[in-house]
Amino acid sequence: MTDFSELNTRALLQAYVSGETTPSEYMNWLIERVERVEPKINALYAFKPEWAIEQAKASTERWQKNKPCGPLDGVPVTLKELIATQGDSVPLGTAASDKAPAIEDAPTAARLKEDGAIIFAKTTCPDYGMLSSGLSTFHNLSRNPWDLTQNPGGSSAGAASAGAAGLGTLHIGTDIGGSVRLPAGWTGLFGFKPTLGRIPIYPYYTGRAAGPMTRTVDDAIMVMPTITRPDWRDATSVNYEALDWNVPAADVRGMKIGLMLDAGCGIEAEPEVKTAIIEAAKRFEAEGAEIIEIEPILKREWLDGLDVFWRARFWSTMLKLTEEKRQTILPYIYEWAKTGGKADPLDVIAGFDGTLAMRDACAAVFQEVDVILSPVNPNVSYPAEWASPTNDPQKPFEHIAFTMPWNMGEQPACSINCGFSKSGIPIGLQIVAPRFEDLKVIGLAKAFENWSGKIINWPEF
Repeated sequence: MTDFSELNTRALLQAYVSGETTPSEYMNWLIERVERVEPKINALYAFKPEWAIEQAKASTERWQKNKPCGPLDGVPVTLKELIATQGDSVPLGTAASDKAPAIEDAPTAARLKEDGAIIFAKTTCPDYGMLSSGLSTFHNLSRNPWDLTQNPGGSSAGAASAGAAGLGTLHIGTDIGGSVRLPAGWTGLFGFKPTLGRIPIYPYYTGRAAGPMTRTVDDAIMVMPTITRPDWRDATSVNYEALDWNVPAADVRGMKIGLMLDAGCGIEAEPEVKTAIIEAAKRFEAEGAEIIEIEPILKREWLDGLDVFWRARFWSTMLKLTEEKRQTILPYIYEWAKTGGKADPLDVIAGFDGTLAMRDACAAVFQEVDVILSPVNPNVSYPAEWASPTNDPQKPFEHIAFTMPWNMGEQPACSINCGFSKSGIPIGLQIVAPRFEDLKVIGLAKAFENWSGKIINWPEF
C-alpha cells in the first residue's frame, strides 16, 4: 500500500484532483495506520472504519466525475469528543456522563460535513475536559507519541496524540484555558486558538474556543475557511468575515514584539523551555523585529480566583448527578470540584470578576507592542498517568498561566514548535496578537515555520 504519511491536506486534495490517488485509497491507508498505531497511543473515540470507507467511496465517485461537494471533499478529520456529532454520544471524558446520542451536529461538525470532510473518528479528552492530561475515567489513557511514558497534555489530548502520530492531517480541539495550545506544544503540532467567536461553537462559554491542531500551519489554513462559517447557535460569535487565510509569511521588519518569559505566577518556565523561547525571539530580531521584554499580565489572585469560580461551577454540575454517578468521576476532578461547594459566594463572584480584570490587562498590553511571544508550556513534560503537571488537585492550574489569559481576553494565539528538550519532547512557542488580528498570528507562524523548518522526524510506529 502506498505510504501517504508525507502528504499534507493541500497535497492530498491536489492528488484527488489529478487522480494520483482517491479518497478510498487514502482512507484504506489511514484505517490500516490507525489499527496499527491506536493501541499504543489511545487517541480515538467513536472510530468508524466501515462508515468512513463508505463515505470515501462516495467521495471518490464525485471526484471521478469532477464534482466534489466541497473544498474538503474526502479529507479525513477528527473532532474532539466534546464537539457533538449527530448520533454519537458526548461522554465528556467521564464515566459519570449520560451517554445518549447527540441529536444534532455542533457548528464545527456541521460545517465540515457540508464541505465533504469525513469525520472518521472523535478524539479523547479527560473528565469534563478539565485537565491538561490524557487521563480519563471513560477513555483509555492517551499517550504522547514522542515518548509513550509521557503525557500528551490536554484537554484536547487525543487530538494531539492523533496529530503527532499521523492519523490524518486535520484535527480539531477546544480550548478554554490552553486546551488546544498546551497539548500542541507538548506534541510538536501547530495549535491555533482564534479570536473568541471566530469559529462558532456550541455550547459556548466564557473563553471557550475551537481550533485546529495540525502538523503544519498550512494544514490549519486549509480548514479555517470551513469551520469559521457562521452558525446562529453561538451567541458569542463575531461577525462573519470571509477572510483569506492563505496569507503570506509575515514581514516582521519594524514590528514591536513583546517577549514574556515570566507568566506572573504558576510554574516557572524551565531552563530548556526558556532557552528555546529566547532563541526563537532572536530569530524574529534577526529578521528585523524589535524585541521588548515585557512584564507578566497575570496576577496570583486572578488565577486563584478563576480556580474558585470553576470549582463552584463544576460542583453545581456534579450536584445534578446521583451520588453513585459522582463516585465514578476521576477522584482528582471530584476532590477539586467538591471544595467549590464550600466556597464563599463572594469569593466565587470575585473569581469571575478576575476574568474581566484579565480581559482589561490583555487589551492594555497591546498598546505597547504589536504581538507577544512566550512559552506555551512552562515545563518539558510529565508522566502519562498524571492528571496535570503538578498532579495536585489543590494546585490544578499552575501550568496554564501563559495560555489562559488570552482565552479571557479573547485574543488569537497559537503554539508552534520551536525546538526539543534533551529528552526529545517538543517545545512550543506561543504567538499572540490583538483581538481580530487572527491573520497576523497565521502570517507570523508561517514565517517562523519557514525560518526554522517543519518537523521531519515525526514519531514512527
